[in-house]
Amino acid sequence: MAEQNSIVKCLVWDLDNTLWQGTLLEDGTVTLPAPVRELIAELDSRGILQSVASKNDHDLAWKQLEALGVAEYFVLPHIGWGPKSDSVREIATELNFALGTIAFIDDQPTERAEVQFHLPEVRCYDAERLSELSALPEFNPATVTVDARRRRQMYQAGFERKAAEAQFQGPSEDFLRSLELVMRIGRATEEELSRVEELTLRTSQMNATGVHYSITDLRALLADPRHEVLVTTLTDRFGPHGAVGLQLLEKHEGVWHLKLLATSCRVVSFGAGSAILRWLGDQAAQAGVHLAADFRQTERNRMMEIAYRFAGFTDDPCACRAELPAPAQEEIQRLHLSPAPSGPPPTMELHAVSLQGV
Repeated sequence: MAEQNSIVKCLVWDLDNTLWQGTLLEDGTVTLPAPVRELIAELDSRGILQSVASKNDHDLAWKQLEALGVAEYFVLPHIGWGPKSDSVREIATELNFALGTIAFIDDQPTERAEVQFHLPEVRCYDAERLSELSALPEFNPATVTVDARRRRQMYQAGFERKAAEAQFQGPSEDFLRSLELVMRIGRATEEELSRVEELTLRTSQMNATGVHYSITDLRALLADPRHEVLVTTLTDRFGPHGAVGLQLLEKHEGVWHLKLLATSCRVVSFGAGSAILRWLGDQAAQAGVHLAADFRQTERNRMMEIAYRFAGFTDDPCACRAELPAPAQEEIQRLHLSPAPSGPPPTMELHAVSLQGV
């Protein structure tokens, strides 16, 4: 097996004599050892997804997982009679995960060998190693964010949402309305900081400057009364999208300085960036101040520039910029907005903190 250093993002389980003790079609009854149940829950709490690749009767095996009380933990289960390498490959493809982030566990050496032969990047484990799995470095992410702890629920909601969209007949805007989207913007909490840091680090297409803020940086901004560290979360009728946006705002007497706007690429089609910018514009207008935003063009964030322009930001000269320090980097543009309040788009309900009088 090739050496792997990355964290496992999905563990694919065999069932017979691996996840449970016994062979379902031969024994009729099987048992789930307590340590295995605990391992399933522990990996789930770390944000590691879990699936199934088992040669079994699908309906019978799934009913058994439900009876054992663990069916909810498994996404995209592949239970049938085809090669397990095909099942593992399809799971990785449907999750859009690289094969090097997938692990497979099975009690049968021939099954592990078959997967390893066709998918050498996949890490394969003997079921006898179950007791040590949770202690292995590849199953221990350095940081477990708020969203990581509910990653499974977010993926399951995403699968349902995708299926509903495929069946929906009508304009895409009508489908967005049917989702009953609710956006919440609030001040970041200590618990959310690791996810906020992740947004600045991993978001490239919808990051206005490409600047990375560490947890230490963010903690200092939280403690500064002139700064607002705001987190945007999104939910719909299928479930949570988690934290999908970050805004770093510094307040001056006559102008609010939006140092960073970053949103997850997962919610671009929902118009999340536009909703955030409209809300910020409303808040600034109600406070009687101008709103200036930093933007630095990168190879990937053209969509963010478009969002700013559609929201009414321009690079026209404005006296309000005299209140702000010069940009830290020469390539940073300072865009300006002084709109009338416009409110969120009609496809989304918005609940947010008030920035007035702060």
